Amino acid sequence: MDNKIFEGGFFIAFEGIDGAGKTSLITLLNEKINGLGITTHITAEPTKNYIGKHIREILMGEREGDEKTIAALFLADRIDHLTNPTYGMMGQLGRGETVISDRYYLSSYAYHVPHVSLEWVIAANSICAALRRPDLTFFIDISVEESLHRLTASRDQLDKYENERRITEVRQNYYAAIEKVKSEENIIIIDGHRAPSAVFDDVWMYIAQWIENKG
Repeated sequence: MDNKIFEGGFFIAFEGIDGAGKTSLITLLNEKINGLGITTHITAEPTKNYIGKHIREILMGEREGDEKTIAALFLADRIDHLTNPTYGMMGQLGRGETVISDRYYLSSYAYHVPHVSLEWVIAANSICAALRRPDLTFFIDISVEESLHRLTASRDQLDKYENERRITEVRQNYYAAIEKVKSEENIIIIDGHRAPSAVFDDVWMYIAQWIENKG
């Protein structure tokens, strides 16, 4: 495997409905890439920075904010996530780090529709896509039933998106968005119902294929 491709700044995003297992996969991927001697940066959206904290407070019901406000805040958080001179992903990628993000703009395409149109969300996030598209986006797919089972087993409190109606809608929105942008984005759909190690084997296989094609 040619490590120089990683050293050029490799951007991987993980997507999926809640409970898809993204956190476990990101941990496994981080360990794998670190084992190759490559510097990584693990991040997530909404971020833990000042705009992201405000979003999390709304999602947990600690502050008020309607869906259009949430969509706009996610966009602002994402632009800051990319461009902030202290912690922005553009700087990390420019230094040759591998950035692995738990969610990116595909999440906005899924979570903010139908409160705002898919066309508006794509257009609004075009500034982010112009700055940096992921080299690979992994959509980890699980059923709504599996999502709810995992969430109720692992969390004491659910946020405003974590209910059957909303999760069903979001999963459908993901597939609609993927179909709409598949010619512009490198999105790989992976069955997330299996053990994390088996899902990770698929993730790594696709990464290895991408690296081979780029080499």
